[in-house]
Amino acid sequence: MSDHTLTLELPDADHTSQAARSLGAALAAGDTILLTGDVGAGKTHFARSLIQSLLTAPEDVPSPTFTLVQTYDTSAGPVWHADLYRLTSTFEIEELGLSDAFEDAICLVEWPDRLGPLKPENALEITLTTTGDDGRVLTASWDADKWGPKLKSWRK
Repeated sequence: MSDHTLTLELPDADHTSQAARSLGAALAAGDTILLTGDVGAGKTHFARSLIQSLLTAPEDVPSPTFTLVQTYDTSAGPVWHADLYRLTSTFEIEELGLSDAFEDAICLVEWPDRLGPLKPENALEITLTTTGDDGRVLTASWDADKWGPKLKSWRK
């Protein structure tokens, strides 16, 4: 269990996007965000908002449900957005090159339970839970000390 946790009430999609953009501004190569939540909990919306905030020119940010991984060149360096829902083995994760990306890119991973033993130890884990029509509760947990300063904008 993590030594550090932070919970945000996100009453609507705009607040979810704002939280994602705020986090995006603090990210650097080697940062991995693990996004957990039920289908429809807002994982892709969060990831899309974060990625779009880092792009130097507007670009469509589709869900990687079928492509498994989408990559972007951003002002903060390469960003990998992975949706591992359809994967059945960690061998497939190795084939995608995701393990290497954890070292030198910003990685956003939906369905991180599929990572098994490949889950990065220093990742920020975000769980999104629906609370109503458009509301969410975001719970962030981490062990690596680097996340405290990166989440400063989330503390009010």
